Amino acid sequence: MPKFILLFFISTLSFAQTNSYEISFENATHHEARIKATFPNVKSHELVVSMSRSSPGRYAVHEFAKNVYGFVAKDSKGNKLEVTRKDPYSWNITGHDGTVNVEYILFGNRADGTYSQIDNTHAHLNMPATFMYAEELQHRPIEITFNMPEDLSWKIATQLKPTKANTYMAPDLYYFMDSPTELSDFSLREFKMDGKNISFALHHDGTDAEFDEYFDQVKRIVEQEKQVFGELPDYDYGQYTFIACYLPNVSGDGMEHRNSTILTDTEGLAKGGMKGNIGTVSHEFFHSWNVERIRPNDLEAFDFSKANMSGSLWFAEGFTSYYTNLILHRAKVLTAEEYIKSLNGTFNYVWNSPAHQFFNPIEMSYQAPFVDAATSVDPVNRENTFISYYSYGSVLGLALDLELRSKGLNLDDFMKQVWNTFGKSEVSYTIEDLHESLNKYAGAEIGDNFFGNYIYKSEMPKYAELFKSVGLKFKQDSEKGYFGASLKKNENLVEISGNPKIGSAAYKAKLSSGDIITSVNGKAISSMKDWETIINESKPGTELNISYTRDAKEGETKVTLTMDPTYTISIDENADKKAVKARESWLATK
Repeated sequence: MPKFILLFFISTLSFAQTNSYEISFENATHHEARIKATFPNVKSHELVVSMSRSSPGRYAVHEFAKNVYGFVAKDSKGNKLEVTRKDPYSWNITGHDGTVNVEYILFGNRADGTYSQIDNTHAHLNMPATFMYAEELQHRPIEITFNMPEDLSWKIATQLKPTKANTYMAPDLYYFMDSPTELSDFSLREFKMDGKNISFALHHDGTDAEFDEYFDQVKRIVEQEKQVFGELPDYDYGQYTFIACYLPNVSGDGMEHRNSTILTDTEGLAKGGMKGNIGTVSHEFFHSWNVERIRPNDLEAFDFSKANMSGSLWFAEGFTSYYTNLILHRAKVLTAEEYIKSLNGTFNYVWNSPAHQFFNPIEMSYQAPFVDAATSVDPVNRENTFISYYSYGSVLGLALDLELRSKGLNLDDFMKQVWNTFGKSEVSYTIEDLHESLNKYAGAEIGDNFFGNYIYKSEMPKYAELFKSVGLKFKQDSEKGYFGASLKKNENLVEISGNPKIGSAAYKAKLSSGDIITSVNGKAISSMKDWETIINESKPGTELNISYTRDAKEGETKVTLTMDPTYTISIDENADKKAVKARESWLATK
């Protein structure tokens, strides 16, 4: 067969086995999109098309099928096909002639990293929340055409490969599902680094000057994160795209993808977003190395039909969280004082939690399907049983970095090693692989201690020594009393708003979430100020006679306050020169 005929045959065959989609927005005012999909060369008697139940970067189940209606299936001649339903998220289609055409309406009105929103301002599309798929055809290439509203000045921001006007390609289903797309009249900024194009598509109502100022911060972040790993990833098509919506009608979120990230927030750049949103930029771009290419083995292959669980999120999300604010300081977005202050909230949340007695960081990571934008209606006891793997991994990353630096090493170089071993080659890792890598980089004494005590177990690193080594003060207030439960104002009353911490004064006094505190030592309590005044004036060991109501019944109990466990981390202005030099090296712009 002549070569040109063979190439034509291969090209024709490939096209014939390409699944194609069209999406249009005639009823965007009412948050509807109309979607058509064509599946050619179907060999099976029954084709099952489904809506996803999970989404790349998310770990919980999301029943996207609930927003689909008006479903119709036809063959190549337009004949209507028989459709049966065997579960809530799939459509079973029979009687086709080798081609299955489906059409349906999607309702979408939440713009974030998980869902889709269609209105007159934009079409913000997370692909699993938008497009049906046929699992048996998942390895086929996909073509998608966006039929843009003629009366709106919409453009397209996506990591998908453009082929012609408004039409894009993906090599397979996973790439397609991992490619969120924004259609809107967004503003665009771009720059080149190491031969790669970094673009930022921003849908907002701010000014060009505000965007320019923000984008300058973005460029510095990209440079500092590149310095951690030594190079940028080899982005597909030489392109990485930030896709951002900072508008009142969206929901705050950030979600990483292979060559792009979604950034959403209600705050515009002039309304707090200039500083409030930049941390998400730092976090999500770091994921283009850590998570997208330095990939946990237990997330491969991603399953769109169920929750995806990984024991490595303390590293994938947590170490990324450690670098989030550190990079902001290195990029001169945060001062050293602001960065050190930012450590306090996360540190106290992690180390003052009773949850260490139940789960180590690996097991906390296993909880992701229950907490990562998951929904439930029954009460839970997360105050006592869960620590976010983002936060837990972040403070462990901090501890490891400072421990390594005390030995003349650093976390940046360890991350480079992990990148060179697993990320560049895109060979997924196990937790045992990370343990072995740390032993290889820093020696078995450090590696075995870190994993043995802080990953496989849930012990607390020796932070007092570590902070002192970089000139930081680390203390607690032994004169401040502690109650052990959060409270909130409930009309003219004060209510315990969360489960008391195990072992705390409130817990031992058998108080519970929902209890209304009516008086303390005979004094009526009608506001949070009343409560705070009493607590602020009370030392550890102080006894409080508390009257409360629970389920419309009155009760009394005696509470003995304990010492406030809150830690304060700050810069030590009297640190010795060695510690100051170590701190400067740790925080220095690269």
